[in-house]
Order: sequence, then structure tokens, then C-alpha cells
Amino acid sequence: MAEHNKLDRKQHSNQAGSGLVIAAHGRHYLVQGTIEGKSLKLQCVTRGKKSDVAVGDRVQLKLTSPNQGVIEAIDERRSLLYRSDQYKSKLLAANVTQLFIVVATEPGFADDLISRALVAAEAAGVTAHIVLNKTDIVEALEKTRQRLHMYAALGYPVHEVSARAFPEQTCATLAPLLAGQSTILIGQSGMGKSSLINLIVPDADIAVREISAALDTGKHTTTFTRLYEMDAADTSLDGHPANIIDSPGFQEFGLYQLSEGMLERAFVEFSPYLGKCKFYNCHHLIEPSCAVLEAVKENKIAAMRHQLYVQLLHESSQKLY
Repeated sequence: MAEHNKLDRKQHSNQAGSGLVIAAHGRHYLVQGTIEGKSLKLQCVTRGKKSDVAVGDRVQLKLTSPNQGVIEAIDERRSLLYRSDQYKSKLLAANVTQLFIVVATEPGFADDLISRALVAAEAAGVTAHIVLNKTDIVEALEKTRQRLHMYAALGYPVHEVSARAFPEQTCATLAPLLAGQSTILIGQSGMGKSSLINLIVPDADIAVREISAALDTGKHTTTFTRLYEMDAADTSLDGHPANIIDSPGFQEFGLYQLSEGMLERAFVEFSPYLGKCKFYNCHHLIEPSCAVLEAVKENKIAAMRHQLYVQLLHESSQKLY
């Protein structure tokens, strides 16, 4: 029997192919692969101790058994998003073209997370949309709209939906936006992200069970990022099917890797004022004749957004190496 397994491994070891990483748990990855023209779901690891693979990565791999493989290389990425904790940034998703920030009329949502997500999207070159769910809770709707007006005024589209009360209308609103794109959904717990995913991807629950079994994560399924390929008719720009990525509920985007220059450019409302300060190396903190600070005083830049910029600049200077 052992000899048979050795032969089996040897038989597969020369087979190479490519794939799309659809889930990650620790250093274990689930890859939708193509080996010699065959489509396979493979449990994969990386060589050595590398763990720099993200959901959404397109990878080159080698088969080690009928349903297992080794990731040999990562194809060039179009974009990369990070999530973070207090100590380090972690890869969240690769090759996304747009980010949907899901908020709701209730429970309450954090403006800090919205603004951090918008900064992450701008820095990564990813289009950002805000999806306001649960619009059927009319008593809280107007107040929520007012809170989101600041982001709409900056040019970020706000789409109003109700996944549970108006499912068909919700699909009609979101389907054209998702076609041809790789979209990641982010949001705090309770915003209805799961309801939206189940509406957009009818087999999502089945897919979650398959992924959990493959990665042996059991009840911890909500703690990892996972990708669902959509209808093949909705092909993206590179010829692959459009996909949607569901992320775990988390509180912070990884922004520690952004330099000061990247940060100031990620606040879209700063753009008209950059390069107009008295000092060429202005940090937009306390400097005299700072065009950005003057715009804050004149309410052309929201004080809350500038405060976040100051906070992010401070966090960036505290990063651990």
C-alpha cells in the first residue's frame, strides 16, 4: 500500500498547472486549479514557511496527489489589500478591482472603518462603493443618509438596498456593478453582509461547507476570507469569471505600509491643496500657511477626515519592524 502511495505521488509530481486561491486558513490554501485541462479543487501549501499568498491570487502550482498541490509562484498582482491588528499587517485579498463597504440603518456603524476602508481602496487603486443595507427600517433611514452624505460628496457612490425586504430590487441594483469585476465586501457584524452574499451567490452556503471541509476549519468558517466565482458569462477584463470575496468582520484595515506621501494622496479631498502649502515638505499637521489646514478651517475638508489622516500618520510612524 505504501509503495502504491509512493507511485501515486510520483505520478502526480510532474503535473503542473495554474489556479485561483479561493480560501486561506493559516498556511493552507484552497485553490480552484486547472491541471492539464482538468478543473480541480486542490488543497495547497507553499514551499518552506512562506505565507505570502492571498485570496484572489492567481498562482502556478504542482500536483502532489490527486487533490493536493504546492504553490510554486504567484502571478503578478493587479492590487493588494491588507487587514491589520495592533502588531502587523496581514494579506486580505489580491487582484480585487472594487471594494463594497456594507453599512446598515441599524445597528450603528463606525465612520472610522468606512474612512480607513476608503483610504485602503485609494492606496491600492481599487474603486470603492458604499452599500447601505436595511433601507426598509425607515425610521433610521434619513439619519443614516445624512451620515453618508459626506462620502457621497467626495464622489463615492452610495447604493441603497434591502437584502431581506426587497431581494429582487437589491439584485437588480448590484448585479450591473458586480459584472466583470472582482469585488470584496467588507463590513462590521450585523450589517447584513451574509444576506447579500447569499442573495448574489445562491450556492454560497454549500461553498462554505466545502471550503470548511477542505481546510478543516469547522465552526471557524467566519474567520477567513473566501472567494466565490460568479456566472462565467460575467467575465472580467482578463477573461476570467467575475468573482465576489467575502471577508471576515474586522475592525481595521492594514494601512501601516503606507508612506506619508501615499497617505495624503489617499484622501481624495486633499488633492486640490497638495503642493500649495508654504513648505514643500509640509505634513499638514501644525505648519503655518498649510493649504490643507486652511481648507479644514473653511470646512472644505471635513475635520473628522483630517483627524483620521493625523491618526494614520501617527500610526505609520509607530510601525514595528
